[in-house]
Amino acid sequence: MPGLFTPLTLRGVTFKNRVFVSPMCQYSSVDGMPNDWHLVHLGSRAVGGAGMVMVEATGVSPEGRISPGDSGLWSDAHAAAFAPITRFIAGHGAVPAIQLAHAGRKASTGTPWDGGGVIPPTDPRGWTTLAPSAIPFREGDPVPHALSTAELDEVESQFVHAARHAFSAGFRVIELHMAHGYLLNEFLSPLSNQRTDEHGGALEGRMRFPLRVTRAVRAAWPAELPLMVRISASDWAEGGWTIEDSVVFSRRLRDLGVDLVDCSSGGLVPYAKIVTGPGYQVPFARQVRAEAGIATGAVGLITEPAQAEEIIASGAADAVLLARRLLSDPYWPLHAAEALGAEVDWPRQYRRARPAPRP
Repeated sequence: MPGLFTPLTLRGVTFKNRVFVSPMCQYSSVDGMPNDWHLVHLGSRAVGGAGMVMVEATGVSPEGRISPGDSGLWSDAHAAAFAPITRFIAGHGAVPAIQLAHAGRKASTGTPWDGGGVIPPTDPRGWTTLAPSAIPFREGDPVPHALSTAELDEVESQFVHAARHAFSAGFRVIELHMAHGYLLNEFLSPLSNQRTDEHGGALEGRMRFPLRVTRAVRAAWPAELPLMVRISASDWAEGGWTIEDSVVFSRRLRDLGVDLVDCSSGGLVPYAKIVTGPGYQVPFARQVRAEAGIATGAVGLITEPAQAEEIIASGAADAVLLARRLLSDPYWPLHAAEALGAEVDWPRQYRRARPAPRP
């Protein structure tokens, strides 16, 4: 059996394969509520054979959303709206997961098909953004509000409450979003965190709040269920966060009970110089896995079955997380299994469309 289609067990959860659906914003919620679009979008990836299906970056508070169209999980009503979706995902053999997020200074933006861009707090659709320091993402953007110590306590509490709502909604994996220039990532990087209190300065101070949130969520999340963290392994910018910092941080995450580090990169500053190409972020997953002693997920221009198999077989990562490839082909895992010669179960409703076995 190809490594890509061998089971992976983290704590008390076994994933039937190593193909995970990466969180992808759909900009289709109203007041943070998931709806039929999310049921069909996420459910079709479960039907398509993925081992884990993860909901988009989901705000732990209204101001934690990237845009007014993002999903949220700050109330019992949100949890109840997610419950049919998690039931469907689990009922079709995938593990339901959710990425809990706070967008920080990159919040209050428009949807892509409306032109994107910042929605200023003077606009009825917008709000004042929050950050470690009063530094906008790009010149000309509204200056974010620098969080006080008391406000940090509130943000931590929002993550904890969202984790509890996630469990009641039926999710079995949480991923904390600490990447792509959003709030927890902003604390980590010296390019966005210029605080002079205990949550700034040297690496230890900059890691303090993200680690604090991790510790609190791990305590609130059932011990038998996995906790993942997505990081930006490099800012791709001079003077910023590095892969060496990521190794140190991942060791601390491991010691707090995180089970897998999802290794992405970039997004913190608009002037990052990112060199892309097929699998360009896989070396980050490999280095974190080897040097921090924790399971990793690989992301970034992973498109072909043989490429994904090589990542797993070579020990670069324990899982691959696909996004755009699974938008264009929700059944990519089933097609990849055929290409790699793996025996997997197709949905019985679709078995007539399964290619004939190779001679």
